[in-house]
Amino acid sequence: MVNDFFEVIRPGINTTFQDNGRNNLYHIGIPFSGAMDTRNYKLANSIIGNKIYSPVVEFAYQGPLLKYKGNKINFVITGDVIFKLIKKDIEVYGECYESYSLEDGDKIDIISTNKSVYGYLAISGEFDLKFQWGSCSVNTKANIGSNNGKKLEVDQKISISKINSNLTKKKLNYTNTRIEKIRVIKGTNYDYFSEEGKKNFFEKEFTVSKLSDRMGMRLEGQNIKNIVDTNIRSEGLIKGVIQVTADGNPIIMLSDHGTIGGYPKIGVVISADYDKLVQISSGSKIKFQEIELSNAETLFKLYEMETQKLILQTQ
Repeated sequence: MVNDFFEVIRPGINTTFQDNGRNNLYHIGIPFSGAMDTRNYKLANSIIGNKIYSPVVEFAYQGPLLKYKGNKINFVITGDVIFKLIKKDIEVYGECYESYSLEDGDKIDIISTNKSVYGYLAISGEFDLKFQWGSCSVNTKANIGSNNGKKLEVDQKISISKINSNLTKKKLNYTNTRIEKIRVIKGTNYDYFSEEGKKNFFEKEFTVSKLSDRMGMRLEGQNIKNIVDTNIRSEGLIKGVIQVTADGNPIIMLSDHGTIGGYPKIGVVISADYDKLVQISSGSKIKFQEIELSNAETLFKLYEMETQKLILQTQ
């Protein structure tokens, strides 16, 4: 008999279990997956006292409404999220990056992300999940991962196998920031595009399409003209690579991307900017800035150092 669990009253738009993803499976067509915003994922686990790569609940736009049954437990929500805690019909709006206690019968209502896309819910314990290839991360397009590779559903029960003994309340003073331009390095097919097309890519604004999801971010805007070939022999893709389709519109490959593709690649989003990229909501404007590989490496080291510094503040 399961003593501690959440009942899903409202599943939200795109609510899944995610962790750090799965490595070294590209050769059989399996992408990394994992949490879209790595920093907010890590901070959720750190604040709540879990191991840094423990599974969490990731939600997009509107999150779930969950009713808790069981022994006292703590939870935290990270990102730019509007949510409230309901205790015996008393509703209290919560703050991100601050832990709260849940008791039997309490509810968490994750209303929406605020001018962003993804948020994270972590508990001071372990979800009872099945792992596949060393990860619980859900890829709904391929039905891979825990929960049979599917989103949360209404009336579903999320079992908790263990609750941490340390229920200390914690708070991290952190604010998500946005950057004016997403920085990229040149792609392997950069010379496939006309000088005007390259200029359009780095100087014009693009709009994030409503068709974007965990697989890719589709952009609409000024045409990027291809002067060589709009299709190439399919080759390996990586997270953050920017392909340009035959109609001249870019697609940025995200965490659940296909592992091969046949569209020419004009650039790659640097790793230090990926978390901010995925939080740009549909309908928003986006601009790109070219930087050199050496600068991208330095920026990633600084990003990692800042993330580690934030984690240490929660210890």
